[in-house]
Amino acid sequence: MTNTALLRQDLARELAARGRLTDPAWRAAVEAVPRELFLGDAVFRPHGTRWEPVRREQLDDDEWLRMVHSDTTWVTQVDGIGAREATAPVAGRPTSSGTLPSLVARMLELADVRDGHRVLEIGTGTGYSTAVLCHRLGDEHVYSAEYDETVAAAAAQHLRAAGCSPHLVVGDGLRGHQDGADYDTVIATCAVRTVPPSWLWQLRDGGGITTTISGWMLGSGLIRLVLDEEGVAHGRFAADPVSYMLARPHERPPRSTFYAHPGSTRETRLSPDLLDDWTGLFVAQLGAPSAELVRLAEGVALVDAATGSQAWTEPDGAGGGWRVHQDGPLHLWDQVEDALDAWQKAGSPDQTAFGMTVTEWDQVVWLGDPEGPCWRLPT
Repeated sequence: MTNTALLRQDLARELAARGRLTDPAWRAAVEAVPRELFLGDAVFRPHGTRWEPVRREQLDDDEWLRMVHSDTTWVTQVDGIGAREATAPVAGRPTSSGTLPSLVARMLELADVRDGHRVLEIGTGTGYSTAVLCHRLGDEHVYSAEYDETVAAAAAQHLRAAGCSPHLVVGDGLRGHQDGADYDTVIATCAVRTVPPSWLWQLRDGGGITTTISGWMLGSGLIRLVLDEEGVAHGRFAADPVSYMLARPHERPPRSTFYAHPGSTRETRLSPDLLDDWTGLFVAQLGAPSAELVRLAEGVALVDAATGSQAWTEPDGAGGGWRVHQDGPLHLWDQVEDALDAWQKAGSPDQTAFGMTVTEWDQVVWLGDPEGPCWRLPT
């Protein structure tokens, strides 16, 4: 029989060698928490454009245990369908997963969680990261909120099996959890378009919020914000190319099939290939925060579901450049180009050059310093 303790030690050793696990206390937690308890007996893996269920009984025990102890994100639910329920590959968006352990460790180390801290985790998911927090801090200091009732029930089972009893909340984590406030740290294992004011209200002065800022183009930036005594949170983005699923209330709206309208046409100032760059996509999203990105066979399209505005690019033929067609009240490509132009003028830096200032009434991402180019997030 496979020794799972050795698998956990191997995983911790691998993460430490890659610089993802530098704190001995978090390393001890990774070595102690049995990840196999949190993934159940079925997960999804990519299968072309669909998600294929993989069941434990399909593999020998050693293969399954080595698989679930790898540094991999395993999707456990797609559009509300659990991996155990699926009988064939399914299409859709992942709606819950077991995050790869290196990212769990990175988030916890970035959050600067210390012994004795009271932590609110947004997104219990499988419960694995919750258990890691419990190992370090003690059950009484850990609060975790999960939006999906089915996912929350499974996580509670997993945590009981692991001997953990944190404070579990079923409901909208964007509202926080007032009963446990004030928190030293809020950690979100889902992405948000804007930081919910409730997280600020429930945080002690000097406390931190660690989250990913994302949007409908699925650009993403990881940040830790620290709350000052005036009730303003500040922070700079990390360089890590980290992405999480958007919180359910922040998800993209339903979009009908894209039809390219000719609209007004001009040559682009910048290539749509810039949106293939991690930071380039993040900046483009800052410029047009209400737009969803559609990848075309050649070029890209931007679609705003609320206004019907759209922009789409195509090669301009022999010239080697690009044309853009824009239609509707918002000139989406103009907004994107203005943002990308400001970024390029600053030397196209990575995301560590960007910071964010958050108040109850305003949220701004800035480049360089708060007096530099800036973009307001949607409210």
